[in-house]
Amino acid sequence: MPAHPLRRNREFVLLQSGQLLSNVGTQATTIAYPLLVLALTHSATRAGLVTFARALPLALLALPAGEIADRRDRRSVMILADAVRVAAVGSLATMVLAHAVEFWTIPVIAFVEGCGAALFGAAAPGALRAIVPREQLPVAVSMRTGRNALVRLVGPPVGGVLYQLARAVPFLVDVVSYACSTISMLLLRTPFQEPRQPDPSSLRARLAEGIQFVWNQPFLRSIALLFALANFIGPGLLFALVVLARAQGLNGFAIGALVAVFGVSLLAGSVLSGYVRRVLPVRGVMVLELWTWCGCALFVIWPSVYVLTACLVPTGLAIPATDSVVHAYRIAITPDHVLGRAESVRSAISLAIASLGPLVAGLLLESTSPRIAIGLFAAAGLTLALWGTLDPSIRNAPGLEVMSSG
Repeated sequence: MPAHPLRRNREFVLLQSGQLLSNVGTQATTIAYPLLVLALTHSATRAGLVTFARALPLALLALPAGEIADRRDRRSVMILADAVRVAAVGSLATMVLAHAVEFWTIPVIAFVEGCGAALFGAAAPGALRAIVPREQLPVAVSMRTGRNALVRLVGPPVGGVLYQLARAVPFLVDVVSYACSTISMLLLRTPFQEPRQPDPSSLRARLAEGIQFVWNQPFLRSIALLFALANFIGPGLLFALVVLARAQGLNGFAIGALVAVFGVSLLAGSVLSGYVRRVLPVRGVMVLELWTWCGCALFVIWPSVYVLTACLVPTGLAIPATDSVVHAYRIAITPDHVLGRAESVRSAISLAIASLGPLVAGLLLESTSPRIAIGLFAAAGLTLALWGTLDPSIRNAPGLEVMSSG
């Protein structure tokens, strides 16, 4: 008997709604953090350092967070994570309102907020699989990507507008958004994990189990490495876009609007993802995204922030199809008792590298020309595209039929 459409799945709608509001607040402060630091210090490197500090815990704490998600009640973990983020961002908003903020406090607060995000992210895959039938996971992941695209569309300009109103406003909105996420968690009824047996093994052995699961499957191993490096390019280019737009005299709203163009392309890509899955094999979807990163080389010829923005559009169109296949496949084939750790292994590899993107971009923009900085990112994209095209595990990637056979 076919499952009901996801729009009639109460649990999924609640989860999506809470995360939609939470992600809007997060995206608003993604713009507000560097704008605040640039206003205080006029340093692209320091602005990149804060973005780095916010992303770093996602890599450092990925494995411990995955272990917690596999041993504790995942709903409670997600609520605790939201509470940590409310406290961190609320303290920054208070200091900004009191005109008492110093630069060193910003990366510290950003780091604590990132710790909450690491906990939440480790438990989220289990929550999704618990409330969505396995055969609907590709559609659910595609809808989640569409939600994130909508957030990228709305969040940056909202963050820019809120920052123009007052520096503390986007951070206050972020606090409220995390509270909304907590409410949605409390309203959900479905347990976020299957019944578990006590595991007497050591912490090292439990962490190793997740690492071995990913490493022993060539497809998952290659995907983790390839897209870890791709995630280095994306955050770096988006951060460079903010810095270059500010250097060219654009205000906060205009900068947010440029970043939102990437969100528009992601939203369009989420609409097209079903068609892409039907007409292309998994290998085609993978290689399609990887090759699109090479387009930013056009900036070397025409160094305009508008050209750089346009270069990011093809990647935005390709990402949703890739996510809908790769994320759903990983979640579907991973046993529930190791899901948090296996996903955290992938996150650790990806985010350890991704967190360096804005930092490297800031250093390159201050030590070299914008053309050289963006050109180096384009060269990295070409390297990944060639790797993905030639990798045997990508050429022999499994088809979508594994979703209904898991």
